[in-house]
This record gives sequence, C-alpha cells and structure tokens, in this order.
Amino acid sequence: PPASRSAAASTPWRWAANASRRARTCRAASCAALPFKSLPLEAAVAEVETSGLRGRGGAGFPTGRKWKFLPADGRPRYLVCNCDESEPGTFKDRALITYSPHMLIEGILIACHAIRARRAYVYVRGEYGREAGIIEKAAGEAHEAGLLRAPDGTEISITVHSGAGAYICGEATALLSSLEGNRGYPRVRPPFPAVSGAWKSPTIIQNVETLCNLPHIFVMGGAEYAKIGPPKSPGPKIYCMSGHLNRPGLYERPMDVTLRELIEAAGGVLDGLAPKAVFPGGSSSPVLRLDRPYTAPDGSERKDSLDLRMEFESVRAAGSMLGSAGVIVMHEKTCMVEAAHNLARFYHHESCGQCTPCREGTGWVEKILSRMLAGGGRPGDVALLLDILEKMSGTTICLLADSCAMPVASLIIKFREEFERRCVEAQATAAV
Repeated sequence: PPASRSAAASTPWRWAANASRRARTCRAASCAALPFKSLPLEAAVAEVETSGLRGRGGAGFPTGRKWKFLPADGRPRYLVCNCDESEPGTFKDRALITYSPHMLIEGILIACHAIRARRAYVYVRGEYGREAGIIEKAAGEAHEAGLLRAPDGTEISITVHSGAGAYICGEATALLSSLEGNRGYPRVRPPFPAVSGAWKSPTIIQNVETLCNLPHIFVMGGAEYAKIGPPKSPGPKIYCMSGHLNRPGLYERPMDVTLRELIEAAGGVLDGLAPKAVFPGGSSSPVLRLDRPYTAPDGSERKDSLDLRMEFESVRAAGSMLGSAGVIVMHEKTCMVEAAHNLARFYHHESCGQCTPCREGTGWVEKILSRMLAGGGRPGDVALLLDILEKMSGTTICLLADSCAMPVASLIIKFREEFERRCVEAQATAAV
C-alpha cells in the first residue's frame, strides 16, 4: 500500500509517498549529481558514520561501523540488498521499491562506492513479483543512462534475485545460501558475512530502507542528518502501522515519536476501543501490555506505556525491540491465546527444520495452544509452554526459534490470566 498521506508531507525527511513519476523515470542527473562521487572512499564511510545511520532491517546496527569490518585482503566484495520482507506487520520496503526505485539504486551505488564493491544483488521476497520487475526496470534505466559506474569508471552490476517465499531467507546467512543456489539454511557464525559471505567473500547486507537513506545523507550532509530525531537513533523511520487501527499504513517520523502519537496519526483504535497490546517491532518482538499492569517473572508489578519513544534504546529498555518497526495494534476485545496460537502456527510453518529446538519446539507450542483453544487445556500447560519456550531461546543457529519464543512467552507472562482461564474452564467442563 502507498504511504499514508496523513504523515506530514512537508517535512524534509518525507519520501515514501513521493510522486510516482520519479519511480517511473530515470533522471540522468540524479546519481551523477550526488556529492558522494567526489569523495574519497574513506570519507564516504566517515560521512555515513557521522550521520549515525543505523540499520533499518531489524538489528539497528550502525551502518558505517559495519562497513569498516570488511577485510582488505584482495577478495572481491559484494553488496546485498535484503528485500525479503517477510516479517508479519512489515510492508515498508515494498512501498519504497514501488514508488521510489531509483532512490534505492542511488543508495546501492553509494554503498558500492564506499565498500569498493562492483557487484550488487537485490534479494526480493518470492511473493514480490511485481516489485522485482520494478527494480529490474529501474536498474536497466540507470544502466542505459550510464549511471551504473563507480567514480573510477568501473561498471557496477545490479542483479535482482527472487526468493521462493521462505521467511527464513530474511536471515542474512540463509539469504546468502539461497542466493548461491542452495537451500535457504542459516549458517553458523562466525565467520560473519562481512568477512566470509557470498561465495566466501566479504559481503555487506543492508535493508532496503537503510540504503534509501544514503542519498539523503549525502545531499544534506551527515551532520545535518544526525540532527533529525534522538542522538542515538538519528534520521527518519518508516513505521508500518497495522492491526486494529482506523487508518493503517506507513507513517514516516523521526524516532523521538511516541507510540501514542503513532496510534493517533493512524486514526486511533477501531470502534473507539482501547488499545490492549502492541507488538512494536513486528510479530517477533515481545508484546507491550497497555490495558493494565502485569506481574513480571521476578514478582514485581510493571506497566507498559503508550508514551514510549519509538527508538531503539527506549523500546529495548521497555523489554521489547523496535526491529523493523512493524507496529501491530490489538484492541481490548482481542484474545491473547488466539494471538499466541496464530504466531506459533506461523513460525512452526516457517521453521527450516535445521535445528531440533526450533523444528520440534515451534510444533509443540502450536499443538498445546491448539488444544487449549479447543477446550482441552490442562493445569500444567502454562508452565509447560514457558519451559519449552525457554529451552528454544538461544539454542539454535539463527533466531527463528527466538522469534517465536519472545512474543509467545511475553503474551503468556503479561496476559497469564487469559491462558490460565482457558485451562480452568477446560477442567470445569471435563468435571461436568
């Protein structure tokens, strides 16, 4: 969907809903006019470091620092753009490619120049067939205009690679396995992709939104860019607002925006109901409970706040994570047991099966929750679920098991009374 028009279009960081003519037409002067072409390589990396740009795909790692991890050992270097946008609640990259593909091309060229890469790959989610065609067309137009060249005149090639619709391929090393023609299995790290990535060569993997920030950094300057938003999370962020909202869509804001302001910008909660819970960073992030306080595992009473600033550090301090900023809002009538079952079913289906705790654990969690929803809850089910989820966490090659464990465990801990009620009602029915 296009970015919501309710976001202030006059702000200098607004781009997601730019006129589509830029998306469809290659402006020959666009890339050539960018100041990065005249910068030495080290200065280009320094400019990105000055901007404070952090990855927009989920981890929030500083982009300039990542680029410095590349070894100078003579091997070819690769840039991979991750557009395997499969996280439930996230749909920003699709809009960026659809409406501003040449902005992505510019970002790719800047990154290639900064890391001395001459081959770039755009890995697109298998379901994004139309979007893959759009970026291929944009790359072709840039090539015809003679823009796909490094400052030294060396040609830069951009290859669009479509996946097969596997959630796991959004994980960096699984993506590389798929790109190389193998099954999309995550790899043990270290070595990290920056040291040994695609075809065992140094590889930088960046999200679409991260790369789309680069042209703006080099036009306005890293220091000016760093003034947007909070000091530790500078620059704009596209928030994917979905769930029980009156105007779901994309809202671009500096990262000092609060959760309350985002929900209000999206028209508030459906039917005038109160918000009950929110996943702030997509379905894999721990849930925030907004209706009333809850008892934490340590016995203390806590309450999550609508006035939480939606930036990396603040959301982490609240016990969740910003991730890809896929904000999923649930109103007061939502059943949390059904929500947990929906998540478990998704992650069980998407598990690649390589690691036993993930392959078996996601299935066990789904089966137990299915039984609870069917009226077959047992007295020890809540404790059993928490035990399984704990043993899934941190025991696998990648974080898919954790991506299931974190949100489901947080739902059980913060809404424990709903899960226990299912068990009690089942036992009462069985006794009759």
